[in-house]
Amino acid sequence: MDSSFAELVDNWHDFDLLIGTAAATLVGLMFVAASIGASVFTEKSRAAMQAFISPTVVHFTTVLVIAVLAVVPTHEWLTLAGLLALVGLAGAIYSAKLWIQLFVHRRFDVDIVDRLFYAAIPLLGHLLLLLAAFLLLRQSEAGLDWLAAGQITLLLAGIRNAWDMMIWIVIRAPTADVGSRDDT
Repeated sequence: MDSSFAELVDNWHDFDLLIGTAAATLVGLMFVAASIGASVFTEKSRAAMQAFISPTVVHFTTVLVIAVLAVVPTHEWLTLAGLLALVGLAGAIYSAKLWIQLFVHRRFDVDIVDRLFYAAIPLLGHLLLLLAAFLLLRQSEAGLDWLAAGQITLLLAGIRNAWDMMIWIVIRAPTADVGSRDDT
């Protein structure tokens, strides 16, 4: 490994550890939220679940995978750039498909803010990852800054979307009859 690249990447170690830990925690919490909200998920809401919950988990997982890739000690400029390009391209394609569902086909009745946070902003995050990969391929230190920007974009969009889903679940969750509770 090029010692200058190793030192450069090592400077980002704490960032990668922090953002990776946050993403891993949020992926776990998404599973908890889905379990808690299982009573509101029906066959009728399956398409909406795939359009909103699954992408949020994918974006959190993308942040986690990138954080793990970034701390592999044997990477060179080329290997990290290549892996980021693959992750960024896969995420961009995934986000573009969701973009088409939400913006072009208007498959779900959601407002513009939801469309932005579920499709447009994650697409931007994945495009930033592709930019980072391109810059790293050219051995530009700025690639790591753009990598961080892409990760932060995906993480913040995911946090907002997870909160939006929790509100959706709470509103639709069946409530227990207060009078039937056994307090003894």
